[in-house]
Amino acid sequence: MRLVRYALDGRAGAGFLEAGPDGDVVRAPGTGRVLARLEEVRLLAPCEPRTIVCVGSNYGCQVAEKGRPHPVEPALFLKAPNAVIGPEESILHPAEVHRLEYEGELAVVIGRTAREIPEDDALSYVQGLTCANDVTADDWRADGQWTRAKSADTFCPLGPWIETDLGDRGAGGRTLSTELGERTVQRSDTGRMIFSVPEILAHVTRWITLRPGDVVLTGSPAGVGPMVPGDRVTVEIDGLGRLANPVAARAGTGSQVLGDRVS
Repeated sequence: MRLVRYALDGRAGAGFLEAGPDGDVVRAPGTGRVLARLEEVRLLAPCEPRTIVCVGSNYGCQVAEKGRPHPVEPALFLKAPNAVIGPEESILHPAEVHRLEYEGELAVVIGRTAREIPEDDALSYVQGLTCANDVTADDWRADGQWTRAKSADTFCPLGPWIETDLGDRGAGGRTLSTELGERTVQRSDTGRMIFSVPEILAHVTRWITLRPGDVVLTGSPAGVGPMVPGDRVTVEIDGLGRLANPVAARAGTGSQVLGDRVS
C-alpha cells in the first residue's frame, strides 16, 4: 500500500493510492472512499517525523571515494524536523553556502514505538519505506558539528509516498539512483549498505526511542555532489517511486557565483 499526505483546496489530508480506470486515486483510510484523483492534489511529505536519525558512511563505494576508514558500527547524526519538505517543493540554497550537496538515500518510516528492539524483529517496527535527499551545506561542517549543515529549512525532502508492502526484498536489493537534471550522478543498490536496515534500527534504538512517523535515513552511496539554483534533483528507488525537487535561491539572501555556475 502507498500511503500519502496531500493538500487539496487549502487543506491537508491523508490516504492511500490505488490504481483506477482513469488513473491513480487517493482513497480514505478505513472506508476506502475516493477522496480525489492523484493529479488533483499536491503531495506533501508522507510523514511528519518528531525525530530524524541519519547514518553516515554506510556504502562501501562512498567510504572508498572519500578515503574514510571502514566503520565498525553505524555513525549516527540527527536532522531537525523543520528540514522536511515534500515532492516538488524547492530546496532553498543559502547564498553564503558555496557547496550545497545532494545525497540520495533510502528512508525508513517507523510504524510503532521502537525501543531496544532485536535485529531479527526490527522490520516489524517499520511502517514502510520512502525516498529521501539528505541535503547538506558542506561549508557549514566547519561548525564542528553538523546541526546547521544538515538541518536548515528544506534540507530533508521526503516522498513521494510510504510503501508499506516490502515484499520478499524488504529494504535491501533496491536500485537507488540520483539524477541532477538529465544526468545520473549516483547509482547503487540498497543491498550494498554496510549496515542493513535491521542492524541500523537495533543500533539506534539502544539509545533513542523511535515513535510512529519518525524517520531513519540509511546513508548515501558514492557520487555526492553540488547543486545550485536552477537545478532539479530526483531520487529514485526501485519500487518506492521518484522524489523530485527543484533548487532555488533562498529569498532575501541574494546570489553569488559558485565556480562556473551561478546561484
